[in-house]
Order: sequence, then C-alpha cells, then structure tokens
Amino acid sequence: MCQHQPPCPSADSSDREAAHPVAHHPEQGWSLLCNGVLLFEDTGELLPDGKIIAPHRPQAERVASVA
Repeated sequence: MCQHQPPCPSADSSDREAAHPVAHHPEQGWSLLCNGVLLFEDTGELLPDGKIIAPHRPQAERVASVA
C-alpha cells in the first residue's frame, strides 16, 4: 500500500503509528495512515484486518487530564 521510500511500517508492526497520514480529519478525531491503520485522537487504532487496539496514552497524560 505504501509508496514512500523507505516504506512506512506495516500495519502489524509495533511502530505502525509512524506511517504517513493520507487522510487527516481532526474535526472528527481520526487519521488514515498509508498502511491502512485508522488512528484516533485518543490513541486507539483500527487495523486493516478489523483488529481494535485500545487507547494507549502514557500514564502521565491520563493523570494530568484528570486533575
């Protein structure tokens, strides 16, 4: 899917979020990456195979946003 050189990380690699965005909709809270991953502003992800990755913000951000 990716046409970049060097190619972006695949959807099943641990660094998949480093792929280039091909569609960015901040008003709706999501971006589509060139590896087919839907990345949501809460850091959750939807992979091309339908697998859901739960939000994974760093603990410090969660504590700061609750206070």
